[in-house]
Amino acid sequence: MAFEYEINPQAIEKDSFRQIRKLTELSHFDREQQQVVMRIVHSLGMPELAEQVRFSKNACESGMAALAEECEILCDVEMVRQGITKRMISRLPSCYLNDPRTVELAKETGETRSMAAVELWRESLAGSVVVIGNAPTALFRLLEMIEKGAGKPALIIGMPVGFVGAAESKQALWDVHEQLGIECITLLGRQGGSAVSAASCNALLRCNRGEYY
Repeated sequence: MAFEYEINPQAIEKDSFRQIRKLTELSHFDREQQQVVMRIVHSLGMPELAEQVRFSKNACESGMAALAEECEILCDVEMVRQGITKRMISRLPSCYLNDPRTVELAKETGETRSMAAVELWRESLAGSVVVIGNAPTALFRLLEMIEKGAGKPALIIGMPVGFVGAAESKQALWDVHEQLGIECITLLGRQGGSAVSAASCNALLRCNRGEYY
């Protein structure tokens, strides 16, 4: 049985982004925002999701500047951490979901491990890039901590996926980001996930390297 299909990785990627540009309304996004939106569309295969992407005023600029300075990248789950392209960073991202301290704290408080793990971010939050792709409770807890005076990340990429709290947590991020003085990128609604949140961070890393589509 013989199949005809493209095997060249560069050709596959080039054609993918050619199709994405054709199918996605990008005119109201600036150059860097377009790169993020296209990576989101590429990760989920849904051009219509471009309408649900939100950027705070200086989100891309703040995130790119922090990443250029090799800031801490804080991830809610291991799948997000693994999705950050290692060739573009010299400092490995951090995830505390499986840290023994997280497990113990979650048992003590009766809350999710994702919420408990965010407590271990506290000393690293200021100037970091936070990437949340799985756990709405992590995003809610982060917002609560910042409201109470915790350090402000340079950028929050908040894209948890699911049916319980996902849409609500992202709407909360968007609703309070100006009040809290934080920069953010989010994808409103239930869609999201580890791949799309990591891809959004990777898009900014690529922009820093001059890799544009």
